[in-house]
Amino acid sequence: MRKCKTVQTYAAFILSALLVGALSGYLSSGGMAAYESLMKPPLSPPGWVFIVAWTLLYILMGVGAAMVYLADSSGTKGAMWLYVVQLFFNFMWSIIFFNLEWRFVALIWLLVLWVLVAMMIRSFSAVDKMAGRLQIPYLIWLTFAAYLNFATFLLNR
Repeated sequence: MRKCKTVQTYAAFILSALLVGALSGYLSSGGMAAYESLMKPPLSPPGWVFIVAWTLLYILMGVGAAMVYLADSSGTKGAMWLYVVQLFFNFMWSIIFFNLEWRFVALIWLLVLWVLVAMMIRSFSAVDKMAGRLQIPYLIWLTFAAYLNFATFLLNR
């Protein structure tokens, strides 16, 4: 029975992270069309790269969160709180950037998200080192996203 609960927990966390990303993408899809007409900085990848990258990152988020959730640790509650808060900031960034077209506000929002994810990595690592390590690609991607966000803001103001 324990193994079934573990599989269900991993599945639930992975699916919920993917659903947050999918819902954010769906809600901001209208603004993404307008983004295509903007001037983009060097190193801007094609659209499909974002879909692949974010799908992998949401899976890693879900796996890491499940590992922390299942851990018997005093740090679990705080780590999970950070996970939920960063997921909310992640969800809202697309809406701010694409729908509202508030590029500078989106950059500030993204920098706050970066700090939240760095805190989450530290918090996850205190509970389960591998759970924290699984979030490092997310932080690297957010760094790249901040470059894209900032450059897009500068090129299109």
